Amino acid sequence: VQLQASGGGLVQAGNSLRLSCAASGRTVRQDTIAWFRQSPGKEREFVAAIKGNGGGTAYADSVKGRFTISRDNGKGTGFLQMNSLKPEDTAVYYCGASRRAILSAIRSQDTYDYWGQGTLVTVSS
Repeated sequence: VQLQASGGGLVQAGNSLRLSCAASGRTVRQDTIAWFRQSPGKEREFVAAIKGNGGGTAYADSVKGRFTISRDNGKGTGFLQMNSLKPEDTAVYYCGASRRAILSAIRSQDTYDYWGQGTLVTVSS
């Protein structure tokens, strides 16, 4: 599976962005798709995940209520709608995919076998 993340950019605080994660190589209908982010000098952290085949979602507390993860299985694409952006959301955002994700490990990077190249989100104050 190859993943291509896109949609990052420079926005002012309070505005919105929508990230996309396009998969190719095989269907990802059964995969869990997740977003992680990494700021300079910090560890990569979990943002959100959505299970395959109409499964549930999970969010980091820091983005709950502001970000929404979704997917279009027909197009093999995952999305991250980010509203009410804050300067602390500034990071490189990565999407990951896994067929073996279990709920208890959905927030762990080690769960994901495939990664996109990252897209930079910069939120100015």
